[in-house]
Amino acid sequence: MHKTSAWPLALIYAALIVFASLFPFEGWREQGVSPWVFFTARIPPPYWTWFDVNINVVGYAPLGFLLALACLRSGWPRAAVPLAALSGALLSLCMEYLQIFLPRRVPSNMDLALNAAGALAGALAAALLERLGALARWSRLRERWFVPNSRGALVLLALWPWALLFPTALPFGLGQAWQRLEDALAELLEGTPFLDWLPLHEPALEPLSPAGELLAVALGLLIPCLLAYCVVRTLGRRLTFALATAGIGVAVTALSAGLSWGPAHAWEWLTPGARAGVVLGLALALALLALPRRACAALLLVVLVLHLNLLNDAPTDAYFAQTLQAWEQGRFIRFYGLGQWLDWLWPYATLVYVLLQVSRREARS
Repeated sequence: MHKTSAWPLALIYAALIVFASLFPFEGWREQGVSPWVFFTARIPPPYWTWFDVNINVVGYAPLGFLLALACLRSGWPRAAVPLAALSGALLSLCMEYLQIFLPRRVPSNMDLALNAAGALAGALAAALLERLGALARWSRLRERWFVPNSRGALVLLALWPWALLFPTALPFGLGQAWQRLEDALAELLEGTPFLDWLPLHEPALEPLSPAGELLAVALGLLIPCLLAYCVVRTLGRRLTFALATAGIGVAVTALSAGLSWGPAHAWEWLTPGARAGVVLGLALALALLALPRRACAALLLVVLVLHLNLLNDAPTDAYFAQTLQAWEQGRFIRFYGLGQWLDWLWPYATLVYVLLQVSRREARS
C-alpha cells in the first residue's frame, strides 16, 4: 500500500462533476412526471451531437482513471476496475436523476451510458498502465523529484491548469471573486437590516494601472512556481518545473481564449503588458530557484495575499462580463460550475495548504 494523491484528486473531481452537472442550482421544480422517465426516452435523443458524445465520455474518464489508480495504489488490484466503473455509473445516474428537477438541464439515458463508458475506459486505462509498469515508474519518479508528504501540493499543481481554463479578467488572475460575492450577498440581503453590515466598495473600484496589471500577471505565474519549490527536491528539477509551468500556463490561457472568442483570437490576451508580466514572473521564478523550501512557503504566503488583494481591488471589465455570460448561457454551461469554482477556490485552497504546512513545521521545530 502507498500513500497516493489519487484519492483526493478523485474526490475533488467527483465534486466538480456534481457542480458541472447541476449548475446553476436554481429553479428546482416538480414536473409531475417520474424522475426515471429518461430511462425510456429514445436513443439517440433529438438534440444529440458529437460534441455531447465526446464531452460525456471524456468528462468521466478521468474520474474512472483516478478511482482505479487510487484502488491500485491502496492495495485493491482486483476491485480497481469494477469499483471505479460502478462508482462512475452511479454518480452519473444520480446526476441524471436530479437534472429532471432543473429547468436548464435535460437528463438523458444516452448521457448515462456515455458517462459510464467514460468511467470504464478511464479505469481500464489505469489498469493497463499498472500492468505495463508505468505507475511503478511514476512512483519512483515522484520519490526522486518530490519530498515526502507532498500530495497536497501535487494535487493543487495538477488542478492549476484546469482552473486557468475558466475565463479570467487578467492572465493567471485566479481568485477574483469578492465583487461577485458581494453582489450576490447584497441581492440576498436586500430589504433586511443586515445589508448595512456588508463592506461594499464605495466609491466604485478603480481599474488596475498598467503597472498593476503587469505585477498581477507576474505574481499569478510565480505562485505555482513557488508552490512547486516547496516540494521539489533539487535546483535543476526546480528549473525544469518553472519552465514547464510557464509554458503550460501560457498554452492553457490561449486555449481558454480560443474557446471563449474563437481560435482566431486565442492570442489576443497576450498584450504587451501581459507579455511583460509573463517574462517578469518567469524571471522572478528563476531568480528564486535556490531559495530554501521553508522560505519559499513564507514568500508564497506573501505573494498570494498581494496577488488576491490586487485582483479583488479592481473591477471586471465589460468584455469580461460578456465572456462570463457566454459561458453561463452557451455550450460551456457543462463546464461553468466546474471551472468557476476552480477559478475562485484554487488560490484560497493554496493559502490554507501553505499555512497548514508552515504551522506543522513550526510545531515540529
